[in-house]
Amino acid sequence: MNFVGLRHKFFTVSAVLLLLSVIFLVFPGLNLGIDFTGGTLMERRVDGMITTETIRAVLADEQLSHLDIGTAVIQRLDSPNDFMVRTRTLANDEIAEVDQALDQAFGGLVERRTEMVGPVIGQELVRQAFWALLIAAFGILGYVSLRFEYRFAVAAIIAVLHDVILVLGVFAITGREINSPFVAAILTVVGYSINDTIVIFDRVRENLRLRKKETYEEVVNKSLNQTLSRSINTSLTTLIVVTLLFIFGGSSISDFAFALVIGVLAGTYSSIFVASPVWLEWTLAIQKKKVSQVASITNK
Repeated sequence: MNFVGLRHKFFTVSAVLLLLSVIFLVFPGLNLGIDFTGGTLMERRVDGMITTETIRAVLADEQLSHLDIGTAVIQRLDSPNDFMVRTRTLANDEIAEVDQALDQAFGGLVERRTEMVGPVIGQELVRQAFWALLIAAFGILGYVSLRFEYRFAVAAIIAVLHDVILVLGVFAITGREINSPFVAAILTVVGYSINDTIVIFDRVRENLRLRKKETYEEVVNKSLNQTLSRSINTSLTTLIVVTLLFIFGGSSISDFAFALVIGVLAGTYSSIFVASPVWLEWTLAIQKKKVSQVASITNK
């Protein structure tokens, strides 16, 4: 496949997708969960047998529909009868309504803990997420620069940012909740994307050394075709796993798995159609500049 010949078309596709993602990030914006905005944390114990599905069924029941807490985060605790619900900020009478519904459904309700999580914790989480991504970016930049060259490193970072923005854009479009597991998913996507990109870059570097008579376009195109089956096989097997996790993993990890599905698809696309073509365009621009400088010196 002539990847190099189609690179400008794929650049256009990526530019359109990124523009749409940025637009949707502005409007309607991200649906931030209580990890970022603050809310109510309720830890309870009941007598009946519970699962996250049965608890969610109670919270989403018509009896509590006016509270709009059907999408609350539900977490099973160590004891089989203990669980925790994290949702938007609730008033005392609303908490009492939830407790009454849970007691009716399962019986023997015991209030273990009720806390109001302030937005200060959310701001701290945003800072930590930002620093995690920034440190990861500089780590990638340093490692790839050391193992390859700085142009490879910058191209890899551009591909990673491409993937992160696309995942954020899809979450903005779908209205899925942004929470702390989402941050973990983004870091996982970054690691996955850079791994696939490094494999391709390694083949490009090898071919640059072995095929000195070929042009940069020929080297990059040959490298992409040589690693294509590996990229597809690795991505396909990973995609099968995360898709099954999304379908059968339950609502508690649905957003996390969905971010991985989009991230794997975006990471595979960017490794092939963004990272290496960006490096190629940059290298050709430097080569053209050198030729122009030599020509100007010769003319003088």
